[in-house]
Amino acid sequence: MKKILYTKFQYIDELIAQLGEQKEFKRAIRRSNLYKFWAKAAGEKFAKYSKPYSMLKGNIMVIACKTSTVAQELLLRKTQLLNKLKPYTESLKINVTDLKFDSKKWSED
Repeated sequence: MKKILYTKFQYIDELIAQLGEQKEFKRAIRRSNLYKFWAKAAGEKFAKYSKPYSMLKGNIMVIACKTSTVAQELLLRKTQLLNKLKPYTESLKINVTDLKFDSKKWSED
């Protein structure tokens, strides 16, 4: 039986440093941070029934909504929501051009 030697270990800090250099990883971290501010922009009332889902091409943020009624209410407030998100998007250097509300994307965590 052949003996396997594991001699090329990498330390965690080296792996994290390598990940931090990757463009896709940086983008994912910035988006994750932006998603954390959704509750502040949407307000307590809508934060319970909606949450960020993903980003589409063209910098469109998809928001998962619990019901189509919530999606419709948020759609009517889209301009206000974009204005409330603007300070966060500017600080994170993310350009969000539009919001899309989708009740089909909702899932309970």
